[in-house]
Amino acid sequence: MKQFFILFSSLLFTGSLYHSQSLQNKESAPGNVKIIVLGNVQDAGSPQIGCRKECCLDLWKHPLQDRKITSLGLIDKELQKNYIFDASPDFTQQLQFLMEHTAIPKKTIPDGIFITHAHIGHYTGLMFLGKEAMNSRDIPVYTMPRLKKFFENNGPWSQLIRLQNIVPYEMQNETPIQVNSHLEVTPIQVPHRDEYSETVGFIIKGPHKKALFIPDIDKWNKWKYNITDLIKTVDYAFLDGTFYDSEEIGYRNIEDIPHPFVVESMELFKSLSPEYKKRIFFIHFNHTNKILNSESKQSKQVIEKGFNIARMGDEFEL
Repeated sequence: MKQFFILFSSLLFTGSLYHSQSLQNKESAPGNVKIIVLGNVQDAGSPQIGCRKECCLDLWKHPLQDRKITSLGLIDKELQKNYIFDASPDFTQQLQFLMEHTAIPKKTIPDGIFITHAHIGHYTGLMFLGKEAMNSRDIPVYTMPRLKKFFENNGPWSQLIRLQNIVPYEMQNETPIQVNSHLEVTPIQVPHRDEYSETVGFIIKGPHKKALFIPDIDKWNKWKYNITDLIKTVDYAFLDGTFYDSEEIGYRNIEDIPHPFVVESMELFKSLSPEYKKRIFFIHFNHTNKILNSESKQSKQVIEKGFNIARMGDEFEL
């Protein structure tokens, strides 16, 4: 296990000598680079279409402004750059929320968008960059190879490329991308339902700290890597918390929508020290997941066990 940990850390986090030295030589002052949570809900939102359960009934009449689909923003104040991880159907409001927190005058577009995979909650927000809406110009969109081909060969995404609203940049698994002199992003492929594209998580490395973002994975034991070892190498781990337990699934077959239950993850991580547990932030909650309510028994259990829950507006220094 020790040899695995050393190899894994070396593979993912040092990258080439060029990447490592670049970040160290152009270090930003603490607080200049940060992650901001732009949403924590599963792809279809909350309330969810067609839902007449207790979890949605009141929300139809009284929507909550913090019920946005999962996405992270990345702010570099010194270089005046903004980035978004996953373009959700709530992209319009989330981009506005991000811009309000950047304090960069007149800035209205992100400097890059990183996409985890081709499920509706993670890329369909790109449509708002088209001519019917923002009509943006040359926004870099970082994708894995299959997703890049999907965008290039299927409308309306191909139109975004043809009209130069977006420019797709192909990523390679476990190969670091130096986004600017302060930031490095590494995609890491995870097992998930890959109907149209690969699925990745991201290691986001800033001048001082690192974050892991894995909003979707089938099950931790299906992955070739040990998630508990990976948590020890980062400062924040935003992890798939789609379902709290099996009671939420109801009539649906979990084999059709596999995710690690939060109770499973907490059991897997229970032997971690308090220092490592507090690095874990569950995210990407189904509309049925009672963790969405900060006053629920389930939310309090997560906190009592030493873990955290990502909430919209939370900020984390990198």
